[in-house]
This record gives sequence, structure tokens and C-alpha cells, in this order.
Amino acid sequence: MMHAKITAEHLTRSAIVYVRQSTMSQVLGNLESQKRQYQMAEAARDTGFAAVQVIDEDLGRSGSGQMARPGFQRLVAEVCSGSVGAVYCIEASRLARNGRDWHHLIDLCALTGALVVDPEGVYDPRLMNDRLLLGLKGTMSEYELSLLRQRGLAARDAKAGRGELRFTLPPGFCWSEDDRIEMDPDERVQQAIRLIFTKFRELGSGRQVFLWLRSADIHLPVVQRNGALRKITWRKPAYHSVMQVLHNPIYAGAYAFGRTGNRTRVVDGHARKTSGHHRTIEEWSVLIKNSHEGYIDWRAYEENRRMLEENAHMQKRAARKSGRGGQALLSGMARCARCGRMMRVFYKVGTDQSHRYQCRGDDGHVGAGLCIGAGGRGIDAAVASQLLEAVSGQAVQAALLAGEQAAKAQETVRLAVERELEEARYAADLAERRHEHVDPAKRHVARTLEARWNAALERVAEVEQKLVRLDADTDKKTRVDPTILMQLASDLPFVWNAAGTDARARQRLVRLLIEEVVIDIDEKTNEFVLLLHWIGGRHTEVRLARRKTGRFPPGRQLAAGEVLRKLGGHWPDRELAVTLNRMRCRTEDGETWTTVRVEALRDKLAIPPYDPDAEIPKTISVDAAAKRLGVCVASVHKLIRSGALPASQIMYSAPWKIPVDALESDAVRIGLQEIAARRPRQALDKVKDKSMTLPGF
Repeated sequence: MMHAKITAEHLTRSAIVYVRQSTMSQVLGNLESQKRQYQMAEAARDTGFAAVQVIDEDLGRSGSGQMARPGFQRLVAEVCSGSVGAVYCIEASRLARNGRDWHHLIDLCALTGALVVDPEGVYDPRLMNDRLLLGLKGTMSEYELSLLRQRGLAARDAKAGRGELRFTLPPGFCWSEDDRIEMDPDERVQQAIRLIFTKFRELGSGRQVFLWLRSADIHLPVVQRNGALRKITWRKPAYHSVMQVLHNPIYAGAYAFGRTGNRTRVVDGHARKTSGHHRTIEEWSVLIKNSHEGYIDWRAYEENRRMLEENAHMQKRAARKSGRGGQALLSGMARCARCGRMMRVFYKVGTDQSHRYQCRGDDGHVGAGLCIGAGGRGIDAAVASQLLEAVSGQAVQAALLAGEQAAKAQETVRLAVERELEEARYAADLAERRHEHVDPAKRHVARTLEARWNAALERVAEVEQKLVRLDADTDKKTRVDPTILMQLASDLPFVWNAAGTDARARQRLVRLLIEEVVIDIDEKTNEFVLLLHWIGGRHTEVRLARRKTGRFPPGRQLAAGEVLRKLGGHWPDRELAVTLNRMRCRTEDGETWTTVRVEALRDKLAIPPYDPDAEIPKTISVDAAAKRLGVCVASVHKLIRSGALPASQIMYSAPWKIPVDALESDAVRIGLQEIAARRPRQALDKVKDKSMTLPGF
């Protein structure tokens, strides 16, 4: 039946039926509400609209205005085009739950002459009474949403505060009949979760645990949920699965709720809400410790969190970092005594043997300057000496513990494979029983069950072969001899310096005993001052003499003008600037020399510029000679000192002049052969066969 407000002009246009439900659970469960909304299309056709369009892109999207709604945007665009005669909805809350979207749509309908139709009546936004009634409907819809949310959140938080609110538990736990969290009765699941925590305490890194699980071919339990159905499946380890286990406080016996929160920001003039943002422990909504039996205690959980934060090198730059390999022993542990920042490690190009600890200061601001720097090899040696002296009395116990950990690690892997074999055999037995109970005449069913039975038997054979290979690999491995461990424990410095000792193992040993090392420079005594902060609160001060390098010999200091008069015309301005800086000469205002400053002083003294074609015979610099010979600069200097390569200096500390013809001499060729045959420093064959890595570290 056509309403009096619906005119023939409205019927010439199209009618739009807007369908929306707030959540996906409503889309899947509240089917009656969907049917009622879709039935509005039939009501529009019965009224007389020939063209009826249904917009249902916003199923599962909230109308609060904090979520993008492409369907509503499409509705607004259609209304603006003037081709819409009426907008059908089951109630005002389906169109919008916030005043901004609601009044914007009503204004557009008033401008284009479109009607708003719901089961209670027909409303023309151009009429004041209808406009007032639509405004009240929109206000009540917005208030209703706020009231429902307030009641729901209050009830949820109250139940969570008692530890009774149910949510999807991670693998290793399940809900009991009396709403309590208890361990999963499956022993294989328990063993897999305990293995993750055990290996993390041993390896000290979540990524290393993930790589170890991958190499050992150990599967992990994963929770799959489909509505009310919860199922445990076994999959190959994933990095995020390992990290979720390590970060989740439920494994520490704590009931935690509200560990993530929502954030709202304005995007293109609209409020947009995003979820899943992690909160700090202090911001969690509920935290009830010792609410159930856990795989670790709360103290171990906090220690694991500290280790994970240290592993995050790109976060909290002022905090201690974990050992990640490399030659620097104090990587992530050396702190500047002047600004309090962590010192960075810089490695010399072309070698992994030389490194330097450098504090860049506030390098985010131009002109802030650097703090201090120190050569790494001497500082590492001083710290290692203090460490070995501190643990020498406990070396025997550490060696025996390392042997026990090595044997326990092998047994843990075998136990995990045995649990996997038990489950595979159970699945095969279950498939066999199902095949036996089926009627043989039903071949279409019997064939399917027979195929499943064969697949289960193949899985059993695969796991059995895996266990055989594991036992074979274990037999091939060299047994840890307690006698050898005792010998190594009695000579801990020998093991520390052995070629087989991994750099990352040294870093981990340092972090077990030392919290951090604060480095400072005593300018009066020209010494490095190292303050070792030991785990437990004690401190030790170590002083290390600085090397006096790069200083011009006393009694030979020359003025910049005198140096330029001797070297001017023989070398380019860049080489002259380097030489003046190496000789500790300064400008009149105390600045270092640059090419521009050298050129200005040379013009002032009327010294001609360098002419590369004027020198006869032709000579080259040390850098150019190194490139031609294919060696490093240090090797060229060695050839000069040995006399194999003739070179000359105009004055002390000036650049060397090397004749080009001398590079082809027999003496230089023999010297290059000796350099090529020289043993690298990394080859330490003498200790390679006599040393072994401490197992378990």
C-alpha cells in the first residue's frame, strides 16, 4: 500500500535497502535480523518502486563511526546523485550509530528530496515534524550504543576481575568445568611447551629457540578455533608461535586480561579505531598471579621478559642489549660515562679482528659532537681478565653442569619424538577401528577410510624412521668425557682464548655475571677508567693505559707556514691538509686544516700549486702504490721499512714519494710473494686440535 508522502516522482527514482550488522558473530548467528532487513526490498517493490537496490557491503561492520563503511559511503554517493527516491532500513541504528553520519545523511536526503522509510512509517526530511522525529531517532540510536557498550564492558570487567571470564586459551591450557584454568592433559602438549622454556633459558634468544626447533624437526601445538569448537593441531615451528609462548603470562600461572588495547585516530576527517596494540604490565586491566598451575613461576617470567627486551636491539636504545655475535665482547653492554648512552661498535673495514667502542653522543642534533671512543681489543682483554679471575673457583662445577646439559638436550629431543610416535600410532589404531566397523558393502565409504588408514600407517613409519635417524646421530656424536671437562676447567683462560670457542658464547658468559661496563677517560693520567657493574650490585674499577699514537715527536713541532714552504708544490692541497693535521698543526683560530684553508695560506705565502706533470722522474703516493700492487697500505709501509721498495720524504711525517719504476723491481716482487704466503691471524692450528667448545653454552 502506497503512503501519501510517497509521490509519483519518488517512484520514478530507485529505492535503496541498507543492510548492516555490527559484528561477524551477528552475521553468522543472528540470521533472523538479516532476513528482516532483506525483506525490506520486497516492501519497497510492493510500494511501487520498480528499481530496488540492496547495499549489504557493511555486514560485520560497526556503525559507531570508528570503522570504515564502504557500503554507507556508497549510499551517500547514490543519494547525492539525486537518483534515490527512498532509503529503506529496519531501524535508525542500522544506518548510523553516531550523530555525524546520521545528520549528514538526513541533510542530503532533504536536499535531494529522498525519503527515509522504516517499518514504523515514512519520513520526509524536508518537513519539520519528520526532521524532528528523525533527529530523536538518531540521538536515541547513539545513546543506545553508548549505554549497551557501558553495560557490556562493566559486566565483562567485573567477571574478568574475578578471573572467571572465559577466552581462548593458548596451547597447553584448557578450561575446566568450574571455570578454572588447568593444564592440558595431553602429555605431548605439556612436553612441547616446557621444551620451549627450557631451550630459551639455555639459548637466551627466541629466534635461536625457533631455529633449534626447526633443526630438530619438532612440531608445536597450535590452537584452531571455529566458533565454539577448539582443536589442537601440530605444525612446524613458526617464529611468532614461539614468541607468543614466551610473552604470555598465562604460562607463569597468572590470569591476565586486557593486555592489548584500542587506539582511535582521525583519518581524512573520520575517526578510525585500530586494535591489538600491546600495553605495559602496569596498564593491563586484570592481573591475578598464582591463579592456576603454570609451566614457570612469575620470577622466571619476568627474567624472560628482561632477556627478550635486551634482544630487541632497535628498541630502548639506552638499555642493555643481548650478545649477537661479532668480535666485540661488550656489544650492547658498554655505556658512556659522560652522557649515559650505550656505546656503539665500529669494525675496521676488511677485517673482523679490530673494533672500536664509540659514543656518538646526541648525533640526532647537528653540531652536538662526539663523547668518547676507545679501542675494543684492550678493553675486552681487561674485562675478560676480571671475569676469568672471578669465576676461576667455580670452573669445575660449571664444566660438570655443561656436560649434564649436553646429555639432557639430546634426551629432550628424543622424548619429543617418542611423544610424536605415540600420537601417530594412536591415530593409526583409530583409523583401523573405523575401517573395521564400516559395512564392506559400502565401498564408497570403505575406500575413504582405507585411504585414511594407509596415510596414518605411513605417518607412523615416517616418525619411526625419524627416531632411528636420531639414535644414529646420537651414537655418532662424541661422548663428553668428564676427564676432559675437568682438564678444561683447570685451565679456563686456555678454553676462553681457544679458536673453537664461539664469540657469542663468550658474550653470553659475560652477561651472566656482568650487568654493564661504564667507560670513561681520565685526561690527567691518560687512562681508560672501566667501572664493571656485576650482577648482584658489586662494582669493580679497572684502569687501562691509553696508547700514545699519532703525536708528533717533541722538539720537532713546526709552524704551518714553514711546513708549506717545504712541501708546497710537491703535493696537492688535500695531501698537505692531511699532513698538517697529522703533525698537530693548527690554524690561527685553532681549527684543523682543510683544502680551502691550505689553499688560502698557500696563496698568502705565494707558493705555487701542485703540478703533477712537473715531477721527473714520476712518483706516486703510498695509497696509489697499494692500489697498483694489490695490497694494503700497511704492506706498502712494510716494504718501505725493509728497503725492498725505495721511497723518500721531504721532511718527517710528510707523505712518502715512491718512484713508479721501483714497483717493477725484483725486490718488490719477492716481497709481494712473502706477503701472499704469510699466515693469516685467524689460522690457529696449534690450539685447534687441543681445544673444544664447552657444551651447553
